[in-house]
Amino acid sequence: MITGANTGIGKETARKIAALDAHVILVCRNPEKGKTARKEIIQTTNNQNVELLICDLASLKDVKRFSDEFLMNYSSLHVLINNAGVFSRKRTKSNDGYETTFAINYLAHFYLTKLLLPLLKRSSPSRIVNLSSDIHKYFKMKLKDPLLEKRFSGQQAYSNSKTAMVLFTYKLVRELEGTGVSVFSVNPGHVKTQLTTEGLPKWYRKISNLIPSRRTAEQGAITSVYVSSSNDLEGLTGKYFTDCKETKTAKMTKLLENQDYLWELSERLVSKAIEKES
Repeated sequence: MITGANTGIGKETARKIAALDAHVILVCRNPEKGKTARKEIIQTTNNQNVELLICDLASLKDVKRFSDEFLMNYSSLHVLINNAGVFSRKRTKSNDGYETTFAINYLAHFYLTKLLLPLLKRSSPSRIVNLSSDIHKYFKMKLKDPLLEKRFSGQQAYSNSKTAMVLFTYKLVRELEGTGVSVFSVNPGHVKTQLTTEGLPKWYRKISNLIPSRRTAEQGAITSVYVSSSNDLEGLTGKYFTDCKETKTAKMTKLLENQDYLWELSERLVSKAIEKES
């Protein structure tokens, strides 16, 4: 299962995994874009086992609906790739009233993962892959204000969401000890995708195009595919990968109190949103 699979890294990850003859589930918000991506992936891989399911990660209520339906209709799940992401220069709110970047990139994936954990455990050995970014090393996350209600910047919001994915990974490792479910986080590198170009000023896009290490979406997907499918990682968990190699994360992500704080905060935010809807 791959979230945000109709474009960019998610689409290329889905294509590469489909090429390995896996049963692939594309999770997308937009039905038309999802159908187009599914058709392309089937045509280029000749794998008919590519499905499209619709979920709006900007709504925790819809994440719950999606998960409930999935659990009713599927008996196994071996890999969950939490890939979907957004970037915005302006502060906007999700359907639940939370800062959009944090809500979609992290909080929806936190909730989705928690809801699917029973199935992942039953399907073990299984893997959870969380898409992060090295940006988390350069913008220190404000744990007391992760939704950036006091002072907003797009880069800080994006970094917060990607730092949260690393903290979530480490916390999950402790939660899932002995279950046969491995958890990894991935840095795809600086990739030219819709996410990195939409909404950015023209001068930034021009500079961004000159970055020597700029990657295509296909190149950016390589590490996600490796972490999802490689036999080399059997028995391992809690690692952060860049270019298919283990690399270090920011020091603050290793602190247990930070991991626990974010987990508890996330549970409160989810509960508040779900209770409001019911």
